[in-house]
Amino acid sequence: MSASYPAIRLRRTRASIWSRALHRETVLTPADLIWPLFVTEGRGVEEPVASLPGVSRWSVDGIAARAKEAVAMGIPCLALFPNTQPDRRSDDGAEALNPDNLMCRAIRAIKDACGDDIGVLTDVALDPYTVHGQDGLLDEAGYVLNDATIEALVGQSLNQAVAGADVIAPSDMMDGRVGAIRAALEEAGHVNIQIMAYAAKYASAFYGPFRDAVGSRGLLRGDKKTYQMDPANAEEALREVALDLAEGADSVMVKPGLPYLDIVRQVKERFEVPVFAYQVSGEYAMIEAAAAAGAGDREALVLETLMAFKRAGCSGVLTYHAPLAAKLLGA
Repeated sequence: MSASYPAIRLRRTRASIWSRALHRETVLTPADLIWPLFVTEGRGVEEPVASLPGVSRWSVDGIAARAKEAVAMGIPCLALFPNTQPDRRSDDGAEALNPDNLMCRAIRAIKDACGDDIGVLTDVALDPYTVHGQDGLLDEAGYVLNDATIEALVGQSLNQAVAGADVIAPSDMMDGRVGAIRAALEEAGHVNIQIMAYAAKYASAFYGPFRDAVGSRGLLRGDKKTYQMDPANAEEALREVALDLAEGADSVMVKPGLPYLDIVRQVKERFEVPVFAYQVSGEYAMIEAAAAAGAGDREALVLETLMAFKRAGCSGVLTYHAPLAAKLLGA
């Protein structure tokens, strides 16, 4: 016969701070955070992003300084995204292959400043480099070409690997790109570079502020629904994850985050691999707007949402709130 009230009182273990800490099932630390940063041209430059309060684009020297801050706060990894200048954009995104582009310079600056004390995760997709804002190469009708795009993504990945990237993160959602990138990395001797696949990346309404930050919102022609996933689909996400793992991904990502915690949980339970989530720009902006409106305490909202990711099964979270969260968790 199972015990019941009053022999069992679940509030007993909640009655004091020490007991709540002792019985806590999920733990969140700064080591669970990846800090996304935006890189721009110049020196000594900080450009606030209007739609992302508290987030800025930084010149390469500023990125190196942020890396040192991250190390001091216990944040183990940075994710880089370039704001490529208009004169460097083209139909084919050739700037992605330039060994001296913003991304490569930022990677080298971080490694010069911090060495192996911090990891560098690099975005692989063509949208920061194209005049049309799409993640790949287009045919005459404006359709994103899968296999031709993969060739460019492989070159972009090798370019970043040579610069010193630790984790290659293809966010483009082309079929087969993980396998092609893995094969190219192996052939070039980059056997220890990880691939974190954006395996379940949805065609979401939550990406707007990010596109402001990388300068692609006003450029985007059409939408990305022919390659990013339909928000209605969950089983398809599991197929995407299975394929990326079979092709050589070391970890997988679900994007966006909070609206897709069910996907995180299903992926974790099905595959038992490292799963990450990206708390995307729209999610960040909503929390900031809610706090500014007095609808909730900013610090409490940040920590509660990040705990939700861990509870759902995430190994870590990409979040613009990483420095705030790290300070709160380290206090």
